Amino acid sequence: MLEVIKIVNESDLEKAFSIRKTVFVEEQKVSETDEYDNHEGESHHFLATSDGTPCATARWRFTEKGVKLERFAVLKDFRGKKIGNKILKEVLEDIARMPDTSAHTRYLHAQLAAVPFYEKEGFTKVGEMFEECNIQHFKMVL
Repeated sequence: MLEVIKIVNESDLEKAFSIRKTVFVEEQKVSETDEYDNHEGESHHFLATSDGTPCATARWRFTEKGVKLERFAVLKDFRGKKIGNKILKEVLEDIARMPDTSAHTRYLHAQLAAVPFYEKEGFTKVGEMFEECNIQHFKMVL
């Protein structure tokens, strides 16, 4: 059974950080100083579990440009199982429940390989491709 929760305790946040370390730091070679930033405390974090096993995470936060969705990570063994769709849906529903978010642009920085996924979910590329942490990205808005 797949479950997505909004993180409210340190234990679940540590599980989310572990997933991010596996996906971003180990697989994609992003430095830990780039991966873990000064926005952790202000962000709304999510954890997905499959039959109780932590398998994916994401977060969102307010920025001067709107509401930014970020740090979407699914462990390799769980990819291709619609977990990304489920966690994205939960994040967007959480944003919609928050006061004063309707007037804010919802956006993200999608890795090049993830652009088709976000396009299927209604996001549109904006601007030119750019590089973050040695990975090609596009800004995408909903």
